[in-house]
Amino acid sequence: MKIVRSGKLITFNKVCAIVLFASCSTVLLALQSSVNNDQRHPDMGLFFAALSPEDAVADNALDQITPLWRDGYAGIIWDMLRFLMPPQSMNDGVLDRQRPGTEPSGGIASQITPEEHPSTKVWRRLMGYLEERSGRRFRGDIKHLHQWIWDQTYDPHPEYLFFKRTWYSEIDPRFGDFFQDGIEATIRLDEIDWGGVPVNGIPPLEYPSITTAELANYLDDEHVVFGLSINGATRAYPKRILAWHEMALDRVGGVELTVVYCTLCGTVIPYESILNREHFKFGTSGLLYRSNKLMFDHQTKSLWNTFEGVPVVGPLVGTRKRLTRHSVVTTTWGEWRRLHPETTVLSLETGYSRDYGEGVAYREYFQSDDLMFDVPELDGRLPLKAEIVGVLLDGDEVQNSSLAISVEFLSRRPVYMDSYEGRQLVVLTSAEGANRVYEAGDITFERFDSEGHLIDSSGGRWTVGEDDLTHLAGRGERLSRVPSQRAFWFGWYAQFPATRLVH
Repeated sequence: MKIVRSGKLITFNKVCAIVLFASCSTVLLALQSSVNNDQRHPDMGLFFAALSPEDAVADNALDQITPLWRDGYAGIIWDMLRFLMPPQSMNDGVLDRQRPGTEPSGGIASQITPEEHPSTKVWRRLMGYLEERSGRRFRGDIKHLHQWIWDQTYDPHPEYLFFKRTWYSEIDPRFGDFFQDGIEATIRLDEIDWGGVPVNGIPPLEYPSITTAELANYLDDEHVVFGLSINGATRAYPKRILAWHEMALDRVGGVELTVVYCTLCGTVIPYESILNREHFKFGTSGLLYRSNKLMFDHQTKSLWNTFEGVPVVGPLVGTRKRLTRHSVVTTTWGEWRRLHPETTVLSLETGYSRDYGEGVAYREYFQSDDLMFDVPELDGRLPLKAEIVGVLLDGDEVQNSSLAISVEFLSRRPVYMDSYEGRQLVVLTSAEGANRVYEAGDITFERFDSEGHLIDSSGGRWTVGEDDLTHLAGRGERLSRVPSQRAFWFGWYAQFPATRLVH
């Protein structure tokens, strides 16, 4: 059995070697390195000992944890379960430590066969223990368990960072850099999940090769691109290329950029890489938060929220750093090229061997409404992967100041006016479905004329540019573009549950 993630194959057998490791070096390391002076919490070494393939050792560890148990410890065991081999059938149930033999807590006969992976017994033991402590029957459903954990007040073990560092380092030692002692976090550590690849296992493009529109004969007019315009320079990032790399470190119009693509939540965001005169080099951590990729900076190894461009775990938390975002439009190559014949576009010469055919990367994921990773809450007003145009108010109140507008809703309204946090906005949608958001000020826009000019309620005509709307009467009046991005509804809602939805 294999975990499949963007062309990377990581066998469960390799991951589950952690269990065999647990009975020797990991437990020894945990016992030697873990310093727990708070007698209100069990020693972290006991959690590692619970992974032992020897029942007596594991049961003794769990018996010592029990008197001090708090539901906030469940995240530790969930992290362990994620990397153990579950039973072949969830009907197998779990082992009840209070009963002899292999009888599951559900009362269904369950014989552990020789074909089972060695870690499956440990999986059963830990799942059964969580059922005992919670008083619930999860029936082997790890998603149900995860939801129960999220529903609890966040009260982690004081050495949870130590656990994360030790445990995740067995997958990739570089994961340990993200969980150093003493760092701050603004998100729950039990919501940080492994995405199935090591650090930079999905390799970012660094200053990728580009070509002209005339020479980009590998692109057809209907192919999807993400278009940027900065300081008069335009560039297209084909989805068929960027989906394989999920990040491009680039320079457009003299501006250093980190173009982030979270394929799981369907969003592309171009950020300036220079913040307060410091050039941050970003990478893909291999970790997720609510099905949204966490990027990291190489300088401090802080983890950053992709949607907001802020550090959420690590040394930079609390510094009030926030990356500057730029506008991006999701459109077709044909439309982008007609509007910007001078555009540059990524070349197929990336330095990597990938099938860059249109729609190849994440084909099954994009074509279904199924999710790869859990999120705490879903909202049924739209299909999970229905696309929305998202707008954020930069600042500390971003969680309560987000706007989502259904792309399908906008497809029927080429000119749509909305009020957002005291600002009048106009959202323009092209015939091919490209959405752009602009400040409207005190002007009401009504329609496009036959020449593609935007007409306001006074009959004024405006040209539509990538950077702004410009009045044609020669008064020099301009209305600025507002950064926005497309995203899957489930991903946006998972990050901003207080968002206002227009649909």
